[in-house]
Amino acid sequence: MRSDSPLTLHGPAAPLLDRRQWLGGGLGMLGAATMLAGAAPGADGSGGTHFAPRAKRVIHLFMNGGPFQADLFDPKPALTKYAGQKPAGANLVTERPTGGLLPSPFKYRPCGQSGVPVSELLPGVAKHIDDICVLRSMHADNPNHGPALLQMNNGTILPTRPSMGAWFLYGLGTENADLPGYLVLCPGRPVRFSILWNSAFLPSAYQGTYINHSQSDVSQLVPYLRNAEWSREEQRRQLDLMQRLNAEHRRDRSEEAALEARMASMETAFRMQFQASEAFDLTRETAATREAYGAGHFANGCLLARRMVERGVRFVQVYYGNGQPWDTHAGHNEKVPSLCRSIDQPIDALLGDLKRLGLLDDTLVIWGGEFGRTPTSENGNGRDHNHHGFTMWMAGGGVRGGMTYGETDEFGFRAEVDKMHVHDMHATVLHLLGLDHERLTYRYAGRDYRLTDVHGRVVHDIIA
Repeated sequence: MRSDSPLTLHGPAAPLLDRRQWLGGGLGMLGAATMLAGAAPGADGSGGTHFAPRAKRVIHLFMNGGPFQADLFDPKPALTKYAGQKPAGANLVTERPTGGLLPSPFKYRPCGQSGVPVSELLPGVAKHIDDICVLRSMHADNPNHGPALLQMNNGTILPTRPSMGAWFLYGLGTENADLPGYLVLCPGRPVRFSILWNSAFLPSAYQGTYINHSQSDVSQLVPYLRNAEWSREEQRRQLDLMQRLNAEHRRDRSEEAALEARMASMETAFRMQFQASEAFDLTRETAATREAYGAGHFANGCLLARRMVERGVRFVQVYYGNGQPWDTHAGHNEKVPSLCRSIDQPIDALLGDLKRLGLLDDTLVIWGGEFGRTPTSENGNGRDHNHHGFTMWMAGGGVRGGMTYGETDEFGFRAEVDKMHVHDMHATVLHLLGLDHERLTYRYAGRDYRLTDVHGRVVHDIIA
């Protein structure tokens, strides 16, 4: 989308970018350009919103598998009182059969000036609770990983819709033409893999760029980063020639979105050779900073996320790990402390860094999984999926901190007070980005589509 595009956003009635921005690509960039299809040149972010934004960028910390809300941010003493029983209200249908109520063994304490309770498992996150809004009444439509992942990431359980990051980038453009506007950091493959960050019928320039950050060496982190055959000047001449050929090819074709997206991706891939080496190189951070974030994939992902938003990347997703690490169907109480230790220090460092750098005010940080887990037991010491009521949180980016929003029932099974559906979460995030979720539309196959489909409401109570 162009910075001078109208406030009501539709596509593809008008060209999304002007000719100057769509520079041609080169043959040497084909491999990188394929990987970098999400490198949208976009607008400069100065005039494309429906109203003044509170947030300019988003970091989504995704706990794939689904954490149990009552372990971390939603204390439920009734689980201890009725342990082993299955009273009315604790017999909702989930993916698998479950037994009686299973208490959480982890203690809470009031934290910050706000006194919001946080589990002993997250002492680092607890330091920032006055900047965090805990969403205790989230709910979704499906208890299975695949559909739930799609709904959380794409707004619907159908596998043919653009991801929320693609919608963000379509609405806002990117602030840095030398890096992709939408990055996905995952050390492996979640259940539904690339469909979770695809652009579907939106122009392919808006899909996410997947980075497997299990390797920290930049040359392995971003494949095809360097062209060993030609110098920068030789590649520039090659790209300019391709631009002229592409322009002539396009002259007799009114709408060639795929061609234009490939041309834009090649140009970004060319520039990334000289920018990504610095941006993705964690060795440029001080030893003290590396120590503050800790070790491991998630720690590196959080540090990379901070480096990316510093450089104008619009949306960064950090998946916790390969597959579904939070999917604790057995051995739940034994696994959760280790999972929490591996996220607590990096999130503490990330929120602290964003605040210190003055970025938290306009960077929205979102934490959560595709759903939660049951307060009832599975296999004696595990917990099943729970889409009826679960917890997420947001920080920065115009969100009110030091508060909880909504409530689940006394067991933490079902959202009951101020219920917040995934559609409502998406509508609220778009609102914080300055976008009206009902007006951010794209016309395809004879109808207008949007991230929230025909649903969603903005939850103004959590906005500062």
